[in-house]
Amino acid sequence: MILHHGTYINFDNIDLSKSNKGKDFGKGFYLTEDYDQAFKLATFKAIQFGTEPIVISYNFDHNFLIDGSLSFISYDTYSKEWADFILQNRLNENDDNIHHYDVIYGPIANDKIGVQIRNLLENNIDFETFQERLKFIKGITFQYFFGTEKAISNLIRI
Repeated sequence: MILHHGTYINFDNIDLSKSNKGKDFGKGFYLTEDYDQAFKLATFKAIQFGTEPIVISYNFDHNFLIDGSLSFISYDTYSKEWADFILQNRLNENDDNIHHYDVIYGPIANDKIGVQIRNLLENNIDFETFQERLKFIKGITFQYFFGTEKAISNLIRI
């Protein structure tokens, strides 16, 4: 399969130490099968930093997820488990992830997630409302998270 990463900086090597903590699935490298989705993210970031959008594409052998070579979890739709996992990762302030998955696949959370987390923690909304508000406004879109060197080593830049 071909996966794409939208960015505003061109690079040759993936450096997980440069990843930010507190993301949907934790500190890692995020990709998508949807080139347009990657380009939109790259464009958004490029505008912020006054650069040009860049999409870097990789080949990845999906069989590594099936044969157990990489530890993997998949969230195929919005669910209570997915929302709870997103919440725990977003609240994690440590440099280490709260999980040990090599690869995670699942929906992207709404860009306004910080507001929803605050509403949940302040008891302004219940968990069911939180889960509903995490849904991406423009429709469900998916992402791949690569969180270990073992996972990254299986991405081949095109």
